[in-house]
Amino acid sequence: MTLVLEVDDWPGHLPGQHVDVRLTAADGYTATRSYSVAAPQDGDRIELTVQRVPDGEVSPFLADGLAVGDGVRLRGPVGGWFVWRPGQPDPVLLVAGGSGVVPLMSMLRARAAAGGPPFRLVYSVRSSDDVLYREDLATLAGTPGVEVHLVHTRKAPEGEVRPAGRLGAADLDAPSRDGAAGAPAEPTCYVCGPTGFVESAANLLVGLGHAPDRIRTERFGPSGP
Repeated sequence: MTLVLEVDDWPGHLPGQHVDVRLTAADGYTATRSYSVAAPQDGDRIELTVQRVPDGEVSPFLADGLAVGDGVRLRGPVGGWFVWRPGQPDPVLLVAGGSGVVPLMSMLRARAAAGGPPFRLVYSVRSSDDVLYREDLATLAGTPGVEVHLVHTRKAPEGEVRPAGRLGAADLDAPSRDGAAGAPAEPTCYVCGPTGFVESAANLLVGLGHAPDRIRTERFGPSGP
């Protein structure tokens, strides 16, 4: 579920940043969760994409219980390392696992709006039913200099050349400066997803020769109150 929030006097944000959302129950109990911003700056509006966690305290309410006009408390924007700034000259390799695609989607949308260097998204999902932003990604994949590569880990679509399986080194071709995959390049790499996925992907990138200081990671896992 993608929520569009209007925030008075929003100071602006960079693609890749997140906000802390705080909810307070009638009995005074509070819970705070962090959510990546899913779209680049748009005045006082921000977009958050929330994945429902069946036994979660916050995500079911945000996805199913929040009505138009309801208010929530926000803190942010947060983060200054895992960001892409329009104007960065180097190619970009984005690696996402599941809902880790959300902050990377903000980067892709910002690049589509402002132009920029070649981008390549490698997006790991269990099956085609788990792809977030399916239509938007199809549109972005038709943008010059942008490539989208889906990695299906459990079930591949009929006719897919790549069989289902975990992300591997062969999936992580870098974008070249002319937009073609596989050519020599020194991209900035952004990796986001569950902790185990991020560690595995980062190790694969280092093994392929990417400098560790050019690999930026953002990870998530189970949250407490």
